[in-house]
Amino acid sequence: MAAEEQGALTEAVYYILLALHEPRHGYAIMQGVQELTKDRLILGPGTLYGALSTLVEKGWIQAYADDQSSRRKEYLITELGKSVFQTELARLEELLAHGRLILGRERT
Repeated sequence: MAAEEQGALTEAVYYILLALHEPRHGYAIMQGVQELTKDRLILGPGTLYGALSTLVEKGWIQAYADDQSSRRKEYLITELGKSVFQTELARLEELLAHGRLILGRERT
């Protein structure tokens, strides 16, 4: 499936992909998303690890093997995942632009 055909991402998947632009393990992803959203989005372990498994299957992220001695499994976004993320970012920017355009017209 091409990035353009993948449809809208859930908020959780969007933030997981955003977080994985650098290698992170599960707990660091949860902390980073919670901090970035100022506690508005809190990823539970079930949600996070289910999503990570799905994202690995889709080829959007991969296990990151830098330090073999680490017990924590780290993940990193793939080129396909970056493409999917960029497509979603463009979609969200379009939504914002349309909203601003319409609201701007209503104020005049």
